Amino acid sequence: MSLSPVDLVSGYLQGLQNRITSAITAVDGTPFLEDVWRKAPGEPLQGQGITRILEGGPVFERAGCGFSHVSGAKLPPSATQHRPGLAGAPFEAMGVSLVIHPRNPYVPTSHANVRFFIAYPEGKAPVWWFGGGFDLTPFYPFDEDIVHWHQTAQKLCAPFGAEVYAEYKKWCDDYFYLPHRGETRGVGGLFFDDLNRWDFATCLRFIEAVGAGFIAAYAPI
Repeated sequence: MSLSPVDLVSGYLQGLQNRITSAITAVDGTPFLEDVWRKAPGEPLQGQGITRILEGGPVFERAGCGFSHVSGAKLPPSATQHRPGLAGAPFEAMGVSLVIHPRNPYVPTSHANVRFFIAYPEGKAPVWWFGGGFDLTPFYPFDEDIVHWHQTAQKLCAPFGAEVYAEYKKWCDDYFYLPHRGETRGVGGLFFDDLNRWDFATCLRFIEAVGAGFIAAYAPI
């Protein structure tokens, strides 16, 4: 019996959380503390997740990496900006997100997120999409770090089309642009949302590439 899209994505995301926290611990030497949580009955959202926090390590002052899988009776309007016809439909949402704050100011802060939504409109087939990305915020930029970061991002995007890296790099630059300062926050990376431009298997492979690419891009820095 084949797994459903929800089961496939959930299994991948939990494995990704394990790989990321293991990679960070390998760099720092400090294990993550873990909190397994579940939404109480009667709350608007139902579901569960795993929050992992590393604090006070020799390399990282604080690092957090969380997995969540929740469901709700009605998709909020904020989640259906590009799909207004799904407003109010039952849904499931899951993702892995992280933020890493190093102790050494010469090591950059980084953020990453990969997520999956699936809505169940009445009388219609389920509608799914992915989103996510990663970005780098150096205190003191080093050219070799920035080149490595973007070369890794470009390499992971290449199998999915020559235009993908440029498109998602620009999206990241635009998303993190600070108008009042006339500059972007950090040196960018990748950002994408409402992703279902390929079939499900290909979109999942892209998300897998983003997850692996984050580890490959950040750990050497």
